[in-house]
Amino acid sequence: MHEELAALLAAMPDEQPVRAAGREFWVGHLGGQRVVAVLSRIGKVAAATTATVLLERFGASAVVFTGVAGGLGEGVAVGDVVVATELLQHDLDASPIFPRYEVPLYGRARFAADGALADALAAAAREALRDMPTLVGPEAVADFGLLAPSVHRGLIVSGDRFVATAAESAALRAALPDALAVEMEGAAMAQVCHDYGVPFAMVRAISDRADDAAHPDFARFIARVASRYGAAIALGLLSSL
Repeated sequence: MHEELAALLAAMPDEQPVRAAGREFWVGHLGGQRVVAVLSRIGKVAAATTATVLLERFGASAVVFTGVAGGLGEGVAVGDVVVATELLQHDLDASPIFPRYEVPLYGRARFAADGALADALAAAAREALRDMPTLVGPEAVADFGLLAPSVHRGLIVSGDRFVATAAESAALRAALPDALAVEMEGAAMAQVCHDYGVPFAMVRAISDRADDAAHPDFARFIARVASRYGAAIALGLLSSL
């Protein structure tokens, strides 16, 4: 989202825009590393296009995604962070020719995040969340109940719909009981990075529980919490490399 990108750009001392595929890619430095920052856009196709341009035009040596997601797993609360170990498209179903969720001709449904990069991302997330009131401000802590946010690691699922009813989230939990969070881009970007042999990692701040309260919480959480999470985690990760 724009607020999340703006927080990153504010921490880049020398960003310069390069336009490609209808997007602005911001080239510069962040946390002492040369980076390209860009909005993925929303949905799997848009995210796949963005990832492909990052790899083909800019020669990215790794891709790291920050953003928000709806919580699915037990104990995954608003304000927590989930670092992906695997990613899967929950709305992909080419059965009976292929098993449900399997990407045709790949022989797999799940794409693993890069282990070392995910480890570093989780460490950066834990450090960023260490002093929550300083990071987001006491008002946001009170409004969203961000008393003791946790960092989780596991499966994140992606699909081309915003999951915003209790019935939808319950169905996902029943079908994919190990899924911790749901969002709209990650599995597509993971597949592109798999195709190119480039490390991929993703961190998602939990903005809602993917239920009937998801929509009103979403925009406020991005503006007041997620944008600060993303910038702090990205800076911590890049500074550690």
